[in-house]
Amino acid sequence: MNGNFYQNPTFPNNQFDDNSYTSPPGNVSAMSQDYGEQSYIENILRLNKGRKVNAYVSFPDSKNWQDKVFSGLIEQAGKDHLIIKDITNGNWYLIKIIYLDYVEFMEPINYLYKTTDKTY
Repeated sequence: MNGNFYQNPTFPNNQFDDNSYTSPPGNVSAMSQDYGEQSYIENILRLNKGRKVNAYVSFPDSKNWQDKVFSGLIEQAGKDHLIIKDITNGNWYLIKIIYLDYVEFMEPINYLYKTTDKTY
């Protein structure tokens, strides 16, 4: 119907060939291959499993628990959660990362940077 009026776009020199594409600098996927995604919060928390922390959490929709501090040992950490064991009463807390404001460490922090372990 429109065969003579509209032509499909063409790309000179086939510049968008999948084999010639390289990731731009600062690309997250490229950085993750080189550095092991060290800067993500869950990875930092995983590196510090077993350490004593205070996790400061805000629940904006709650009147009773708007700001809360969970103290204990880091048991596990995932992309969307943190599990803390309270050593004073034996309770375990599953905290969604979206509510986590910051974490205070009671011991030196393990932090992976450019494939070498460093403690700060």
